[in-house]
Amino acid sequence: MKVKKIQSIALILLVTILAGGCTKQNKTPVLDSDEKNNIIKIGMTFDSFILERWQRDRDVFVSKAKELGAEVNVQNANGDLREQISQIEYFIDKKMDVIVVIAIDSKEISPVVNKAKKEGIKVIAYDRLIENADVDLYISFDNEKVGTLMAEYMREKLKKKGNILMINGPLSDHNVPLIMKGFQNEIMGTDLNVIGVEHASGWHPETAFSVTNEYLMSHDIDGIMCGNDNLAGQAIKALAERRLAGEICVVGQDADLDACQRIVEGTQDMTVYKPVEKLASLAASFAVSMAKGEEVEASETFFDGTNDVPYEKLDPISVTKDNIDDVIVGEYHLEEDVYLNIPHTEQSK
Repeated sequence: MKVKKIQSIALILLVTILAGGCTKQNKTPVLDSDEKNNIIKIGMTFDSFILERWQRDRDVFVSKAKELGAEVNVQNANGDLREQISQIEYFIDKKMDVIVVIAIDSKEISPVVNKAKKEGIKVIAYDRLIENADVDLYISFDNEKVGTLMAEYMREKLKKKGNILMINGPLSDHNVPLIMKGFQNEIMGTDLNVIGVEHASGWHPETAFSVTNEYLMSHDIDGIMCGNDNLAGQAIKALAERRLAGEICVVGQDADLDACQRIVEGTQDMTVYKPVEKLASLAASFAVSMAKGEEVEASETFFDGTNDVPYEKLDPISVTKDNIDDVIVGEYHLEEDVYLNIPHTEQSK
């Protein structure tokens, strides 16, 4: 009898302990189906990650959106237009609240974007305009000013005269014609002569290497305007093989780390810095507000070929050896990374 009594007491104690454990576990919040459905869903499709800066855009956007209570599904189209269209179709099927597009082709992407809008999904054209799509927001930098800043530097450096080679990205990128326009307008009325305008399909940097070599064989070149720092790096590689690196003025954009290293080393003259952290963070805030049905007010409008769409424009910044410490070091890249190949004290002498 005593044994049975002890067993009964032990059993009661065990049940009590288990019940207590279950009670504690039940205190953990569990989202019911309605709460899960209320989570803001954002789809984001990138052209590719071939450019260093796109990885920064992605990381900042996702972090800010998460902070604001949204989930972001990031897709990489790897430069394939059909793949990007397929990704947007997927976002439509998944009933995303907002779709953010870094368009591979500003015209060809329009039909599927229009389809998303008809489904009631908000669309943001990120960094590159989507034409004839009446997007809910176009957010980018002042791309004409990017070209203007490049030309201003080159005009000063070359004393308003010399032969210029322009190596741009593809015309399917809406920013490219804008940058070219800003550059060409700024050198108008000077003796800066554009001897060639070339385009790198898919922004493939190797194009700049072959084009630079080709022009060097038949032209005297004083300056090379490159659509981004990847192109600038390959142009400088071609110059270096002829011991001309640092002798010919080269400008680019994006403030990539290797470009900043070349600037302090003296082989690249300038780059245009676009504060992508500000762009990505602002875009994420706009996206979440749109998903909540809040009214979003952009600073101005931009004509997309059919409609005036809301346009949020940020300013780019010219970066040279003279201001790189103030603008870039400690803000965008670490000092030890920028001056990896040249001691900072030696450069500043």
